[in-house]
Amino acid sequence: MTETINVLIVEDEPLVVTVLENAFNKISETNIQFEFIVKSATNCDLAYEQIQKAVSKTPFDLVLLDINIPASDDKKLLSGEDIGIELKELFPSIKIIVFTSHNNNYRLNNILKTLNPDGFLIKSDIDFAKLTEAINSVLVDEPYYSKAIIKLMRRHILNDFVLDRIDRQLLHLISKGNQMKDIVKVIPLSKSAIEYRKRNLKQLFDVEHGNDRHLLLKATEHGYL
Repeated sequence: MTETINVLIVEDEPLVVTVLENAFNKISETNIQFEFIVKSATNCDLAYEQIQKAVSKTPFDLVLLDINIPASDDKKLLSGEDIGIELKELFPSIKIIVFTSHNNNYRLNNILKTLNPDGFLIKSDIDFAKLTEAINSVLVDEPYYSKAIIKLMRRHILNDFVLDRIDRQLLHLISKGNQMKDIVKVIPLSKSAIEYRKRNLKQLFDVEHGNDRHLLLKATEHGYL
């Protein structure tokens, strides 16, 4: 019996979207067990629209998620990581394959801990054959990690260095030159709570006595900006 899989591709490069769609077509041709209904989105706003439609209609079963996509206009969703969090909250059984060009260990670690993806692929690690292999693997409940992710895990770099959505949003707003009076309009916390988070970020990045520029440099160095 054929199983229908509802798929969301979140990727801002049209050529990559085409490659991913071709991968699903290839799998359907070689495995009649699966039939795919594929939707795509190129930024956070469009992805959120697709998610809201799925809530009222048919839930997504699988998402292929690029991390580095354009933020939402209101800056509440900054990356594919935030989209992944939304998807996990709304569709607890969804399978997530992260498909990204990020190669910073701290950033990759953050994604592993916040999303716990079923598949984690570094674009430079894989070709079309490995892509279809990864999708097939995840569909039958077998996690699939590309070479760089396995290497990261073997080196035991996984730690407690994890930033949540508000931390990442705060860094983004600071990097865009927003002052505290502007930040409190976007982040639903009090001024004192935001200042506390900012101090905590400076401590985490080991720049307690530095200014915002030092914080942003460290955040950039670790792949968060």
